[in-house]
Amino acid sequence: MRRPGPPRELPPPLEIECMKSLWLLGEASVKQVREEMLFRKQLAYTTVMTLLERLVKRGRAQRRKQGRAFLYSPLATQAELRRLAVEELLLLHFDGSREELQVYLNGARPHAEELPEADETRLDTTLL
Repeated sequence: MRRPGPPRELPPPLEIECMKSLWLLGEASVKQVREEMLFRKQLAYTTVMTLLERLVKRGRAQRRKQGRAFLYSPLATQAELRRLAVEELLLLHFDGSREELQVYLNGARPHAEELPEADETRLDTTLL
């Protein structure tokens, strides 16, 4: 059986979608978050509620009771989550090297061997 790795600091994509709604709304109920998310994702009320509760449990959002409903607000900033996303990208795809990421973003390929261009005027007829 596979052992679980350390928990990711970066929330999964659907939780990030909830965070986007919270950043936009500031403080909102599950219903308000769901309605705002409908433009991007169609999720059930209970799914949005679960996602918001996970964010609270992970310390990315907070909630307070108002009447019979809970109101949620973001604790994590968009800048924090962007930083985590870039760090994860660096670790997974560029071995933690900011320089390699920068080279990649600039369009160069420092470690890739250049393939010779195919001469389309010459046709290898050996297999024909």
